[in-house]
Amino acid sequence: MCTAYAPPKVWSWDKANGGKFANINRPLAGPTHEQVLPTGEHPLQLYSLATPNGVKVTVMLEELLAMGHTGAEYDAWLIRISEGDQFSSGFVDINPNSKIPALVDYSADKPVRVFESGSILLYLAEKFGALLPTDFQSRTEAMNWLFWQVGSAPYLGGGFGHFYAYAPEAFEYPINRFTMETKRQLDVLNRELAEKPFIAGDEYSIADIAIWPWYGALVRGDLYNAAEFLSVSDYPNLMRWADCIAERPAVKRGRRVNRTWGEESMQLAERHSADDLGTE
Repeated sequence: MCTAYAPPKVWSWDKANGGKFANINRPLAGPTHEQVLPTGEHPLQLYSLATPNGVKVTVMLEELLAMGHTGAEYDAWLIRISEGDQFSSGFVDINPNSKIPALVDYSADKPVRVFESGSILLYLAEKFGALLPTDFQSRTEAMNWLFWQVGSAPYLGGGFGHFYAYAPEAFEYPINRFTMETKRQLDVLNRELAEKPFIAGDEYSIADIAIWPWYGALVRGDLYNAAEFLSVSDYPNLMRWADCIAERPAVKRGRRVNRTWGEESMQLAERHSADDLGTE
């Protein structure tokens, strides 16, 4: 019989807490080592990894380039989070929270640092005047869904994903708890997409770009290998939307950048020019 866990009066850090990524988790901020980040020739310098949050930004940049915004050319440098690159002094200077992605824009008189994927999407949309509706009502709807993703995805990633795929062993209560919430979120999206092509209306926007790498990848079986477990066929409108966006050439390109796992054809550790991505 298992003994119920009783939290201590004061929590203390156990470095041997187990689970994937336990070696890089710590209750402290700040750098662990000195390292200067590399800088390429383009105005936009991205430091990232092809996690869902990282994919948001590379897809956004590739979409902007596809629209003819040459100022969106970028260098994408690999940040190996499993090896603690995000705790280097150079990275912490850009993002004190030590999370990817982080962007530096050198096109202004003074370099601008931008961190948090939602903030980067909004920054780029406003900088280039693209992928965000201009009328007040439609813009507000897109922002509603951008912030929905920012607030909801931690339940999917840090909640469901962690306990379903990464915890040192399976625990019924948290898996059930976060599966329920994940399915509720999928139902929210499925209902919303019943009568419109994109999440904020008739226009593809940063709201779709933010949501797709998490929820689109999930229902397509590309995240946590959990599509069958979650019965994703229950969400046909969401699956239609996910498949439609997956076919966009810029999305195909963006998914590859800073990716170092999976099929070799899908991997591109760094990106410094359009030629790096071939003709996709």
